[in-house]
Amino acid sequence: MTSVKDSNGNPLNEGDSVILIKSLPVKGTNITLKKGMVIKNIHLTEDEGEVEVKVEKVRMVLKTMFLKRG
Repeated sequence: MTSVKDSNGNPLNEGDSVILIKSLPVKGTNITLKKGMVIKNIHLTEDEGEVEVKVEKVRMVLKTMFLKRG
């Protein structure tokens, strides 16, 4: 398995908590994920540059370049 890393190069593991380093609008919804938001229980994907998260009952995939380990 490849090693998934956050924006600072720290390794991410299944179930970790992460913090957003940039506000991100979510396409197709009126949700904006705010900078500094803590997202718990991430799920690793096949792509080492992406993780799957659940925010406000919506499952989405975020790029690890916008995340730091919490």
